[in-house]
Amino acid sequence: MIKPISKVIKALAEERFTTEFPEEKESLPDSYRGMFRLDRDTCISCSACERICPNKTITMVGIITDRGEKVMPQIGIERCLFCALCAEVCPPKCLTLGKEYEVFVAYDKRDLIKRPEELE
Repeated sequence: MIKPISKVIKALAEERFTTEFPEEKESLPDSYRGMFRLDRDTCISCSACERICPNKTITMVGIITDRGEKVMPQIGIERCLFCALCAEVCPPKCLTLGKEYEVFVAYDKRDLIKRPEELE
């Protein structure tokens, strides 16, 4: 019984094996493609992003805005290639890719499906 307790005390005195999450963010290259951003005011509901997506991760869903009901892209980032074809084909350029990467951490796969309200 004393042997396991001594191992625990010894392990508590040793240095940790893992490092803490850094306080400052890593510098990212200019070509890095992170989380999507959607400007809901300029989206014209053309569905061009949905049609061009090679993995079919974008689906158009209805949301209620101050101007009434509108269809906008919902993105399943769990299957996204981050090819940026959707951002290139967007006529008003309301769909862009930012530099955020912390949002890709999720315990549940359903958290990786981002509705238009979450893309602002």
